[in-house]
Amino acid sequence: MTWFGKKTLLWDLFLMTLGSGCLAFGIQWLYSPIGLVTGGFSGIAIIAQQYGIPLWLTNFALNIPVFFVAWKVKGKKFVGRTGFAASMLSVWLYFLPEIDLSQQDPMLAAIFGGVLSGAGIGFVLLAKSTTGGTDLLAVLLQHKIFRHYSVVQILQVIDGLIVIAGLYMFGIRIGFYAVIAIFVTSKISDTLMEGMKFSKAALIVTGKSEQMAKVLMERLNRGVTGLYAKGMYSGSEKCLLYCVVSKKEIVDLKEIVAEIDPSAFVIVSDAREVLGEGFLEYKK
Repeated sequence: MTWFGKKTLLWDLFLMTLGSGCLAFGIQWLYSPIGLVTGGFSGIAIIAQQYGIPLWLTNFALNIPVFFVAWKVKGKKFVGRTGFAASMLSVWLYFLPEIDLSQQDPMLAAIFGGVLSGAGIGFVLLAKSTTGGTDLLAVLLQHKIFRHYSVVQILQVIDGLIVIAGLYMFGIRIGFYAVIAIFVTSKISDTLMEGMKFSKAALIVTGKSEQMAKVLMERLNRGVTGLYAKGMYSGSEKCLLYCVVSKKEIVDLKEIVAEIDPSAFVIVSDAREVLGEGFLEYKK
């Protein structure tokens, strides 16, 4: 469960509409004016636009045969949500006016276009959908032809070929900025999917586990789990303490550990998303 964890059809339709809109804004106002080709059918559309073909028309036309095959191979349930999201992307592209928001600055286009695209992809994925395009094409190719390769591998090849075509059309310099845009897109979409309320997980190796756990629970009001393990060097059995706290509380945790057992061994790691009492609540 993430920030947008409600499970209703109306909510999903809203997320797909919002996500498609963010993608369309990024494509129409930032990528297209300077020729940033980041892969996907949108990348092909940007190339085709140089020959006078509107973005929305290329996106719509390329998706039709892919969805037809997907309907035959995977069934209507598989393409239902994806069909809606892909259609909304074409609708957004049709109605949005052509504006050069970056004023021909490729770095601004790459960063802010990546933010919008990443947010759009994240919203659509949260609705358990995609916008079709090369994602859906990769699934079909893997199912029918390239069974020995994963969908991700096939998708990387397809999008890679589209980016190369963009390099040929717009030049290597713009291609480098396209790589930046792809990186920003992936980071933003991952953040939306995984959540931004980061916590810290601490693994404590100490000979005073009972005392340590008691103080941690009393002062921090956090649960502590004991994991029994054996030291392979000493041969002695110990109880490892595992505790998840907020970023602010990790300082207090380390101070408590140092107070009770200065020789304790502590491992602190990031916890991307923590669900349950005291953290993010489960949503029905």
